[in-house]
Amino acid sequence: MTASSPTRLPWSVGEIDYEAIDTARIRPDRLLFYLLTASSFIESGSDTYAGNLASYYADVPQAASWLERHWEAEELQHGLALRRYVERVWPEFDWERGYARFFEEYRVTCSIDNFEPTHALEMVARCVVETGTATLYRAIEQATDEPVLRDLSRRIANDEVRHYKHFFRYFNDFRLQEQVGRGRVLGALARRLLEIKNEDAEIALRNVLRIERGTEAVSDREVRQLNSQVSAIVRRHLPVDMAVKMLLRPLHLHSGVERAIRRPLIALVSRAMLH
Repeated sequence: MTASSPTRLPWSVGEIDYEAIDTARIRPDRLLFYLLTASSFIESGSDTYAGNLASYYADVPQAASWLERHWEAEELQHGLALRRYVERVWPEFDWERGYARFFEEYRVTCSIDNFEPTHALEMVARCVVETGTATLYRAIEQATDEPVLRDLSRRIANDEVRHYKHFFRYFNDFRLQEQVGRGRVLGALARRLLEIKNEDAEIALRNVLRIERGTEAVSDREVRQLNSQVSAIVRRHLPVDMAVKMLLRPLHLHSGVERAIRRPLIALVSRAMLH
């Protein structure tokens, strides 16, 4: 593949049959509206984060190229696909204006200063993030009976699992080069897991409410309350066992040790990801 050749994605937005959406079934669900709109905002802003991540790995051309040409392109497609779903079901919502307001706040959180100190450990952190997104879209698939949304969320979840596998492979390469011990890997896993504090979601939801209400007067308490209500959708359907399995892989534990820590890790994952 040459530098000028187009990126081939596993699927395209054109394959989603938006005309077939059962609007009457899905439209009354306001919490799902907030969840999908917030997700579409976050996914649509991924190019900023991807650019910073590619810069971080600039001295590893293969990794930087994959981030720029594949990961970023697929994440942006997720945002576009979700945007079109939202606009089809809730056309009265000014998505473009809401996203512009969201991005004003979101872009300042995508700082390279927040990355882990080594290439290997940042890949561990990315594994945690991809675990979160893969299980999120699995949960959305299970939370709805609207066929088009189930199809779309399944496609996105499959992409996120594949992204995880890429990050995991790069982690293994860097781990050998850097001789990173299991203790430091565990530390990176725990840091990123405990830092899942829904900041991105709150920024997104705040700006959905602002556009929806036509006012800047949206309190932090309202945003936190709405975030909690939206998270309840995910909480009921999150595949915790899947999340734990994905999080344990970078530790390369013996089966006996893995069994011993599995229960407390499930408790940690449940507290961090379902808060």
